Amino acid sequence: MASKLILCDCEGTQSLNADGISAACDTECSKVHTALCTRQIQTAAELMTGDEQVVFACAQESAVFSELAEELGVEAPGFVDLRDRAGWSEQGTDATPKMAALAAEALLPQPVTPSFDVISEGTCCIVGPGEVVFPLAEQLSAVLAVTVIVVDDAEPLSRNYDVARARIRRLTGALGGFVWHLDQVQQLEPGGRGEFGWSTPRDGATSRCDIVVDLTGATPLVNAPEKREGYLRADPRDAVAVARLAFEAVQLVGTFEKPLYVRLDETLCAHSRAEQTGCSNCLDVCPTGAITPASDHVAIDPMICAGCGECSALCPSTAITYEDPPVSAVLSRMHILARTFRRAGGVAPRLLVHDAHGAQMIRMAARFGRGLPADVIPLELNVVSGFGHAEMLAALAHGFARADILISPKTERDALDRELELARAIAEYDALSLIDETDPDALADLLYAQNVPQPLADPVLPLGNRRQIARLAAQALNPEVEVPLALPEGAPYGAIAVNTDTCTLCLSCVSLCPSGALIDNPEKPQLNFQQDACLQCGICRTICPEQAITLVPQLDLSDQALSQQVLNEEEPFECVECGAAFGVKSTVERIMEKLSGTHPMFATSDQARMIQMCDNCRVNAQFHSADNPFQSAPRPRVVTTDDYLSKRKDH
Repeated sequence: MASKLILCDCEGTQSLNADGISAACDTECSKVHTALCTRQIQTAAELMTGDEQVVFACAQESAVFSELAEELGVEAPGFVDLRDRAGWSEQGTDATPKMAALAAEALLPQPVTPSFDVISEGTCCIVGPGEVVFPLAEQLSAVLAVTVIVVDDAEPLSRNYDVARARIRRLTGALGGFVWHLDQVQQLEPGGRGEFGWSTPRDGATSRCDIVVDLTGATPLVNAPEKREGYLRADPRDAVAVARLAFEAVQLVGTFEKPLYVRLDETLCAHSRAEQTGCSNCLDVCPTGAITPASDHVAIDPMICAGCGECSALCPSTAITYEDPPVSAVLSRMHILARTFRRAGGVAPRLLVHDAHGAQMIRMAARFGRGLPADVIPLELNVVSGFGHAEMLAALAHGFARADILISPKTERDALDRELELARAIAEYDALSLIDETDPDALADLLYAQNVPQPLADPVLPLGNRRQIARLAAQALNPEVEVPLALPEGAPYGAIAVNTDTCTLCLSCVSLCPSGALIDNPEKPQLNFQQDACLQCGICRTICPEQAITLVPQLDLSDQALSQQVLNEEEPFECVECGAAFGVKSTVERIMEKLSGTHPMFATSDQARMIQMCDNCRVNAQFHSADNPFQSAPRPRVVTTDDYLSKRKDH
């Protein structure tokens, strides 16, 4: 269905060029209205009942138009915020290219994030001192199935909920699937007069619940407690906070839809091979502990994953990919923003990547301050912590003069800092930065005063996975570079240096390389390397018995990186019996020098000569030797009738 953009200048407070926006984003625009959400609400209703899908250029009053669509029984309209992001600005009269870009982005179809159902049946476990948890348990017991783990000697006065004493070993899981691991468990024994009794302490107990309320006031029981769904925590001394937990707990009953934030391809994971650890980027950076080792790869618990995206940004092999949204969708949005801006007459657009916190800052700066410059195009994501070096470089390759990431106080910065350093090393000019600012006016002042370099003259459209995107973007940004770009330590691109004096061509590195960057030659002793495939995981360096391998972080943009290069090779040894080539000549000679005449198994010249034979000839020589290791006891003679009769004494 065709879309129509409905324009409103919000009581004449912004300048809108309907013809310019329509021409640049290839969509029909309405005339410019003034008060669609109030005086002209009937006009809005008439527009919504037409044959076209409408998109209102107003995000502030989206609830009003959504309710109107429901009353009319028509499909809910779309929304795009042109006012706060472009119209309300010191440069609002020059913002037509940005408005066209934002409108075109809003009309771009977006993929649906995969999800799964989380079921919480209302089993709640409250842990903490008795004087705090017992009143809360009494309050919640009417709507939830409550169990209390009391951490002191307080005695309950009610049997409306279960009570136990225990020492908490650990807590795992998330909403709908928490698992307690407890020691010294004592259950309440309700029989008898006077105070309740307690059972004998037992270790190794487990218990399950849907919701956890932690009032211990001690160290959180899980990593990143603010990101763990179903885990509620407050200071037991704060009565208001405890009361708020009661309200939140009763809301966590039912079936909830949880996004599958990331997808894992175990076959690409370079975590380990043959118990030799390689890449551990995702394990080191995950704030919630959702990622754990699982043999040669890692495992991701979708229940615990909070969707920060840091693991996907740092994954060198693209085994982990982000799905909310996928990188292809982000690149499509950047492409349409930059292309439409240029089509509308813009010259050097700047990209401002932000999350919901950043969107609120932009709205505040627009309403009460200078607003955004006319060439700064905001791109809102659910989280910015997963915006990696590939996306940063792609933004510059799309034709943005700069790409800045506005972080919030809750943004995870570990991956961002590493990815920014890597992207800067590849781009080789100052066009990328993190903006750590919480004052809307200061943010606007910073953007107005910012240095704007010249954008790429011939923008490109990088496609593929993150590695391919980064390589294509880097080639566009460095067309004249002929030598490999030096990268910081820990970069996912690079070469390896092999010390040929110590390398014995044992090929242990080849057998364990998870990406196939190291290749042998079945025809001769040779170690080949394809730089484009190298992940710099370090397994080859770890497994090398001679410590002959060194990692060299760099990015070779030439075609040579896509082909195999010989790192080390030697002449094969020729079998002294049949002349067939086998092994490495220097290795066989070294073994002869060390073992011949000295080792008991090779004391004689004939025995030592077997070292110089191929597999087939060695087996043949051993089989015909006097001390044949394959020889068994002589076969017994076949017993005949004559033998039987000769033993009889009756003839």
